[in-house]
Amino acid sequence: MEIHEGGCLCGAVRFKTQGQLRELIFCHCSQCRKQTGLYYAATNVLDSRMDVQGADEITWYHSSRSAKRGFCRHCGSALFWKADGLDYTSILAGTFDGPTGLEPGYHIFCADKGDFYDIHDDLPRFAEASQ
Repeated sequence: MEIHEGGCLCGAVRFKTQGQLRELIFCHCSQCRKQTGLYYAATNVLDSRMDVQGADEITWYHSSRSAKRGFCRHCGSALFWKADGLDYTSILAGTFDGPTGLEPGYHIFCADKGDFYDIHDDLPRFAEASQ
């Protein structure tokens, strides 16, 4: 079984996942840009296959009516995105330690993309959420 570990910049939050991770989704929505300065590159894992140490150090911000974003309350590292009612959590790819083997999948919310960069790959693109 695949095991992946990661955490925030200061080390107050650490996580371990078990099992295969989903391909990366690149989200170009304005919320992701405002939180990270560019866009999200995220995978996900079933909640039952993720263990978080330092969970009390995570601040959850409800960025919409149906989802929240988790970040370290000490160093501000963006870590997670969680839709209400779903049994999985999205994890920002840059928070994993070492090699991940993650593969790029597709781009979402391209219609909301910042005007200061271009997408230069041949991955599928969706104007809003994926179909």
